[in-house]
Amino acid sequence: MQLDKAVGGPAPTRRHKPDHWLLILSALLLAVGLIVVYSISPGLAASQGISQNYFITKQLISVGIGIAGFAFAAYIPLSRWRSLAKPLMIASLIGCLVVMVTPINATYPAHRWIRFGSFSFQIAELVKLVLVIGLADFLSRQWSRGKLGNTQTTLKPLVILLAAIGIVVAKLQSDLGSAGVMIMIMTLMAYSVGVPLKRVLQFAGLVVIVLVLAISTSSYRRERLTTYLHPESNCQGSGYQACQALISVGSGGISGLGLGNSVQAYGYLPEASNDSIFAIIAEKFGFIGTAVILFIYGFFITRLKSIIEHTPDQFSRLLVVGVMAWLSTQTIINIGAMIGLLPLKGITLPLISQGGTSLVFMTGAIGLVYRVSRYTSYSKVEPKLNTHEQGFNDSSIDGRRLGRARNAYTISRPRT
Repeated sequence: MQLDKAVGGPAPTRRHKPDHWLLILSALLLAVGLIVVYSISPGLAASQGISQNYFITKQLISVGIGIAGFAFAAYIPLSRWRSLAKPLMIASLIGCLVVMVTPINATYPAHRWIRFGSFSFQIAELVKLVLVIGLADFLSRQWSRGKLGNTQTTLKPLVILLAAIGIVVAKLQSDLGSAGVMIMIMTLMAYSVGVPLKRVLQFAGLVVIVLVLAISTSSYRRERLTTYLHPESNCQGSGYQACQALISVGSGGISGLGLGNSVQAYGYLPEASNDSIFAIIAEKFGFIGTAVILFIYGFFITRLKSIIEHTPDQFSRLLVVGVMAWLSTQTIINIGAMIGLLPLKGITLPLISQGGTSLVFMTGAIGLVYRVSRYTSYSKVEPKLNTHEQGFNDSSIDGRRLGRARNAYTISRPRT
C-alpha cells in the first residue's frame, strides 16, 4: 500500500480509510447553518431593506468554498503543510500589516478585515490556522531535540508569540475573542506535548496579565465586562445584545417556536446570522434543538480526541490538538456568551454561523485532521518503548494523559 512519509518517524503507518465521522458531523453542522440562515433571511432582509436571497446566497458561497478548502487541505500531504509553515507565517504577518492600512467599515470600526468592494477577509482566521501548523512544527522539533523545558529555545519564543498576539490581535485589531482562542490553542498544544507544568503555569500567568491590561486600557472592554456582570442594568444601551440574546433563548422553551416563526431575527437581535445564531437556534428549536447541537459538537470533539490518541507522530498529533482547541474554545465562547455565562465577543459558532472567512478556514483545518486520520493506528499490540522514546501506547507524553490509546508501531523521536 502507498505510504505517506508526512507523518515521519522510522516506521510510518499504512494509509487506510479516514474517519468519515468528521465528514458526517461537519456536514450536519453546515446543514444546520444553511437551514437557519435560510429561515431568517426574510427577517434580516426586511430589517435591513435588502434582497431576501442576500444572506442565504452568501452562506451557500461560503459553504461551497469551505468544501473546496476541506478537499484541498485533505489532499495535500502533511509533509507539504509542514514545509509551508514558515511561508504561511510570513503571509499571515504581511496580512496583519495590510489590515492595519485597510479602510475600516463604519458598521464595524476595527482593523480586522481586508476589504475589496463587497468582499471581506478576516485575517485572524488565517492566523489561527497558521498558528496551529507553525506551533505543531516548532513544538514537535523541540520535543525531538529534548528541549521542551529550555527557557531560551522554547519558552522565550512562546512568550514572544504571546506578546505579538496581545499587541497585534487584541490591541491593534481590537479582537480579544480571537486572541483568546489563539492563546488557548497555544496553551493546550504546549501542555499536551509535554512542556513542563511549571512553564505552562508561568505562561498562564502572563496570559492573565495580558488580559487584565487589555481590559483595563480599553473603555469599550470595561463596558463589555460591566455589561456581562449586569446586563439588565442597561438593556437599551450597552446590554442590548446580551438582553435580546437571553430573550431569544428563553422564548424557545422546550421545543421552540418553529422554523419559520422567529421574532428576534426581525431587527431585534444584533448579528442574528453570525455571532448570535445560537440564540436564534434556541428560539426556533428550543431546549431540544440546542441539546442536539451540543451533542454534535461534543461528539465532534470526542472524535478529534480519538484521533489524537492514535496519531503516529508528534507533528500530526499536535495538529489535531490545535484544531480541537480551536473548535472547542470557539464553541464555548460563542454559546457561553449567548446564555450569559461569558462576556459577548465577536466569535462565530464553528461551521454554523454566517461568516465566510471563519467557515472556510475551519473546514480547511478539519480537512487537515481528516488527512491525519488516514494514518492512525488502532492495533491492540502495545509495544515496549524506552524512556527516551515515550510514545502513544498510553497516550502519554512526559506523564500527560489524554486517554488510553494503542499503537502498533514504535514511535521514536523523528529525524531532524
